[in-house]
Amino acid sequence: MEKNQCKHHFLLVAIPGQGHINPVRHLAMRLASLTATTATISTAISGHRKMFNTDEEVHDDKIIYIPFSDGYDNGFKSDTDDPKLYMSTFKQNCHKTLSTIVHSLAQRGRPVTCIVYAFLMSWAADVAREHNIPSVFFWNQSATVFSIYYHYFHGYKSLIMAHANDPEFTIHLPELPPLKIRELPTFLTVTDPGHLHFPILTSLCEGFEALDVEARASKLPKVLFNSFNALETSALASVNQMRTLTVGPLMPFLFAGAVDGVSTDLFKNDETDYMKWIDTKREGSVVYVSFGSLAVMKKAQMKEMIKGLKESGRPFLWVVRKDNREEGVELEGGEEGMVVQWCSQLKVLSHRAVGCFVTHFGWNSTLESLVCGKPMVGVPQWSDQGTNAKLVEDVWGSGVTGKVDEEGLLKGEELNRCLELVMGEGEESMTIRRTAKLWKDKALDAMKEKGPSDVNLKAFLMSTN
Repeated sequence: MEKNQCKHHFLLVAIPGQGHINPVRHLAMRLASLTATTATISTAISGHRKMFNTDEEVHDDKIIYIPFSDGYDNGFKSDTDDPKLYMSTFKQNCHKTLSTIVHSLAQRGRPVTCIVYAFLMSWAADVAREHNIPSVFFWNQSATVFSIYYHYFHGYKSLIMAHANDPEFTIHLPELPPLKIRELPTFLTVTDPGHLHFPILTSLCEGFEALDVEARASKLPKVLFNSFNALETSALASVNQMRTLTVGPLMPFLFAGAVDGVSTDLFKNDETDYMKWIDTKREGSVVYVSFGSLAVMKKAQMKEMIKGLKESGRPFLWVVRKDNREEGVELEGGEEGMVVQWCSQLKVLSHRAVGCFVTHFGWNSTLESLVCGKPMVGVPQWSDQGTNAKLVEDVWGSGVTGKVDEEGLLKGEELNRCLELVMGEGEESMTIRRTAKLWKDKALDAMKEKGPSDVNLKAFLMSTN
């Protein structure tokens, strides 16, 4: 029998996507860095295969990776698979297989002491209750977005739904800045039950219902956030019916050594030596462009991006995934640009030569840019990205959002204008860059020993005793 000498054993459960597995892995690494603590990560086989190219259990220092089957071991195919069937099958299969994992770990002398479940995984709380194990919700988007969802499901649904087709209508939610409908998470304005994203809204509702169940049982639900207090004070204050604990920003180099020693991507880095190329550029001169692991850029948008980048006259590093390479679009960067299929984003953003991040405003990318003190130019597309754009530009003052035309295209001229606004020599440009550096300092303060996020995580650890 395998024996576990650690007092705390956390089982962290995540859906198989880059934007979800990465923060869960970072949280596991942070937990495992503490005394008498170990962690097991469980995700669907499709995600496990991308990380390790195997279906078998993997051991990595104090972290174990054990996959479960969600019934779609080769991954969900949006063009052929039914999302409603996927979500129902996912929950049924995952509940059964995760329960088996919990039982197996106990039999091996490694009993789970707490289950941490992430976005869209509220069914894991049911597994925890069945095994008489405490559970906690890990929210891997902004606390502001969590607060918006909370208020939607607690009194504001009718108002938002009544104006779902009016993008300029302004909503006033407790403690939050005024938000236009177009600045809300896109799932909240889905009214058609047949829409691809409707099952996601249903699953989100189930997640908040699970927290309400805990609250009605006279337990103050705990929610961990990959954020920090100074960044989202008002949003955290707007949800006082649960215990909100910021434990971020969860960046491996802040608690597990240098960035170089950590690779948590589901995509392989491009073999091109992009870091040597960046080394040759002057400080603050490089434009880094990446739209994450899911967004697929249309041919017309690619052409506009190329046009804007070249018109700016600034050196650029542009990530275009292999699955988003359009025929007929010339992607060679030339002397002043480099195009790669994937890269280590934290390494790039922390480099002295990078002066701006052109991003989709996904939460992981937004947080990484804040931690590295880089101003942003945003092109939000869906989910929480419009909300993050609002926060970055109007609340945090560390970037701008590009204006798209009536067809949803960011024109090359607009990209060039935005780049000049954050990288130029004008007063507004310098203010944005100074503000970005201030947020970097506050983020680092949050994660240092006895900083707010460090204190919160250790308090959470003590509460699981």
